[in-house]
Amino acid sequence: MSTLLAAADTGLKIDWTRMPTYNTIMSLAAGAGLLLIVALGFRLVNGHPVVSESWALAFGVLGIILFATGLHMTLTWPLAGQGFPFDNIIFGEPSLAFGVLLLAASFYLWKRGTQFDTEPDRERTAAVLTGPISVFVFGLGLACLGIAAAGWKYTLFAAPPEEPISGEFADHPMLEASFMSSLYVLVGVGALVFPALLRRRTKATTWIVGVCWALSGLAFLGFGALNYFTHIGLIVNTM
Repeated sequence: MSTLLAAADTGLKIDWTRMPTYNTIMSLAAGAGLLLIVALGFRLVNGHPVVSESWALAFGVLGIILFATGLHMTLTWPLAGQGFPFDNIIFGEPSLAFGVLLLAASFYLWKRGTQFDTEPDRERTAAVLTGPISVFVFGLGLACLGIAAAGWKYTLFAAPPEEPISGEFADHPMLEASFMSSLYVLVGVGALVFPALLRRRTKATTWIVGVCWALSGLAFLGFGALNYFTHIGLIVNTM
């Protein structure tokens, strides 16, 4: 498989000095970011008050995490030694892109977010502001679908037997591959519909974007938290 992974008598061994991994915090931040975007959109659409500074702080914190980790993973090729170079594309580049988007939103909300309390049609204002960047969001949606397709074809997300919980399904690699690929499909579908939502908000477009990003956000948040146990266990079991 690679020089980092050796099938010894005691099982899988990994040289962790050459395989840094932090998609745990990436998953947490991405999940929280998706949920917060849905929550902010709900408040804007339904006329609820928006304390722009609080949202700016939240998006800023998550954006910094995703930007820093995503940038490092994207520019360090490959980050995980010689073992999993595709992780740079699967986790690094989407995290970098999402992090930059969150930082841009944070900056605007911090500097100009109070206008949402004074604009008579703040939904329209939000649509005009995010209209140009929706082209990039649409492109990211296509990228997510590409990642999902690669995950299914090459079973990229399958965990080794040495990983707790996830490793119990090592004999069924398509199970975890399907789970993770499905999350990317949800994010991708929401991103593809997002420009249509901005042009003309309907019940259908609102429902699709909101449900896709809320479900994937919850899943990424929960899966990232779970991975703090499973990844620590994998490290302990393969040192």
